[in-house]
Amino acid sequence: MMADNMERELGWDDTIEHDSSGFVLLPPGEYEFWIDSFERARHMGSGNLPACNKAIVKVKIMSEKGEECTIKHNLFLHSKCEGLLCSFFTSIGMRKHGEPLRMNWPAIVGRYGRCRVGVREYTNQNGETRQANQIEQFLEPAEISSGQSKSWSPGSF
Repeated sequence: MMADNMERELGWDDTIEHDSSGFVLLPPGEYEFWIDSFERARHMGSGNLPACNKAIVKVKIMSEKGEECTIKHNLFLHSKCEGLLCSFFTSIGMRKHGEPLRMNWPAIVGRYGRCRVGVREYTNQNGETRQANQIEQFLEPAEISSGQSKSWSPGSF
């Protein structure tokens, strides 16, 4: 028997029992997160970015009410996005700021970090305006809202 938290394809005659906990929209702000999973995919190209590999990362965040929220975040493996990749790996503690890193994607699962979450509006297929969370920035481990590191205190250098 498979564990309840394992994602899997359902068969046509499978038994189902787990109700959806509903959609959770986080208010904008800074949150701790952990990486639940990732998948390798391909970006087919757009006006801003040519075709390239991408990692689709499932980021889990716990709301203040104890509800679990999942945000899918695309990380594009292209030199135009190298700074974003560096921010991601620095945030989860696999890279020190300013140092080179060979990306090790399987090692990201289970890692923790902090990020800034925002809300974006979009129009669904029925023409209805909806909202969804998006990760706006991955934060360095010591970074807090004021932009200062946790070890900094006024009057000390």
